[in-house]
Amino acid sequence: MSEPETRAGERAGEVDFGARVVPEAAKAPLVRAVFDSVAPRYDLMNDLMSFGIHRRWKAEMVAWLNPRPRQRMLDVAGGTGDVARLALPQLTPAAGGAAIVCDTTEQMLELGRSRAIDDGILGGIEWLCGDAEALPFADRSFDLYTIAFGLRNVTRRERALSEARRVLKPGGRFLCLEFTPAVAPLLQPLYDLYSFQVLPLLGQIVTGDREAYSYLVESIRRFPAQGELSEMIAAAGLDRAKYRNLTGGVAALHSAWRL
Repeated sequence: MSEPETRAGERAGEVDFGARVVPEAAKAPLVRAVFDSVAPRYDLMNDLMSFGIHRRWKAEMVAWLNPRPRQRMLDVAGGTGDVARLALPQLTPAAGGAAIVCDTTEQMLELGRSRAIDDGILGGIEWLCGDAEALPFADRSFDLYTIAFGLRNVTRRERALSEARRVLKPGGRFLCLEFTPAVAPLLQPLYDLYSFQVLPLLGQIVTGDREAYSYLVESIRRFPAQGELSEMIAAAGLDRAKYRNLTGGVAALHSAWRL
């Protein structure tokens, strides 16, 4: 008897890694290798490939999050900490607020920590290596949970979403920023050309790693659409799940609460 199918082409015990299907245990090391490879120029590539629009998306994310003084925020897959740094002034570290950046890639965290120190940010933000599927925090530890462009890279998204709920306090806010697999129909042909032809070439020129940015494009196309992701968020026990499309549906913000 054949093994049961999961998502397109996957079988039990297998997950997608871009266009490939790999054993579950193989995905996390492959993802870490991607980010280890591009870490030194990761932020530069984000600016180049999005024409800086990712910064506007993250600013909109923090505006919708609306952090308040003395809240504790967990930014998962936070990389070099740009979302946490945007939110930090509203958390008012002097009054006890804090942002914790949690990521599986040590090199990304080191870059973020060094840049924060260089910019004079010496308190209110912590950097911790950890797995979105098994967060190293107690239940009900945070007022806010954010994840920007990270959920695509998680091996078992359902576990990551369950962990998000677990670490949020009652009344806590969940917010996810992620690329979407389809855009407005009029944009689709140009978006496809840019995604599959220009982005990998740009990645090769800037980071020396074409495959990393081929994986990026492929992972976006295999990611759940907005409605499906909202259902997954609700299935994890988070309430009032909804989303906003950004830039013609190139990306979307997903909001929910632990009630």
